[in-house]
Amino acid sequence: MSTIGSFEGFQPVSLKQEGDDQPSETDHLSTNGGDSGEEPGPRQISRQPSVTKSTLYPNPYHQPYASRKYFATRPGAIETAMEDLRGHIKQTSGETVQGFWLLTEIDHWNNEKEKVLLLTDKTLLICKYDFIMLSCVQMQQIPLSAICRLCLGKFVFPGMSLDKRPGEGLRICWGSTEGQSLLSRWNPWSTEVPYATFTEHPMKYTNEKFLEICKLSGFTSKLVPAIENARKDSAGSGGGKELMVLTQPILIETYTGLMSFIGNRNKLGYSLARGSIGF
Repeated sequence: MSTIGSFEGFQPVSLKQEGDDQPSETDHLSTNGGDSGEEPGPRQISRQPSVTKSTLYPNPYHQPYASRKYFATRPGAIETAMEDLRGHIKQTSGETVQGFWLLTEIDHWNNEKEKVLLLTDKTLLICKYDFIMLSCVQMQQIPLSAICRLCLGKFVFPGMSLDKRPGEGLRICWGSTEGQSLLSRWNPWSTEVPYATFTEHPMKYTNEKFLEICKLSGFTSKLVPAIENARKDSAGSGGGKELMVLTQPILIETYTGLMSFIGNRNKLGYSLARGSIGF
């Protein structure tokens, strides 16, 4: 083990030559001076205050190098995605985008998937966007008037499940799970699931912009009034039924979870830098 030695026996030595009137560096050392016959007291060195400044990230526990692995955080990536998707929606449906969010979808097999969500006056759009190639791969359109229930709460799993996750999320339902077929329930690639579950993106604390578009509470606060307005304006709004907003646990019915364990630990559902592979 290394130790730091004591510097008590060392005294500063003046290098000022005879006849030199310029003050030396040691003249700035203040002493507890007394008479010449008295023993000098311990020397005190005056130090100038530091002029350096420290700057913290929005989240001091966030490691900045980790955020660079996500292509969504690269400069201009989010702005390009917003411009592309707004232009596509305006051209195809003529609707205007009211909000843009970057969240994580958790499917019925507990697999994480990076998704871009857009909200218009009539539609909720769930997009799978490739931030590497900067292109939209898949887009799911859900009429706001068809959404009948929102569930907010913590994730829960069956007692025998081997792959559980902490945290909480939001489940958006536009149909009944009772009528869901057994094939779609146990098919990990099924697109007939009548609900979608979301949680916050892991890069939420990268900067203030991501803090805004990755916050689940911000998305929910915009989604609820948009659904209510769409259901009022729609003639077929489910027989006049109001939107149900529930606070209850969100069940993810997985048991072994081997597929989600491998995928989620390696972040396979995100546009992520995987490193270089050489031969």
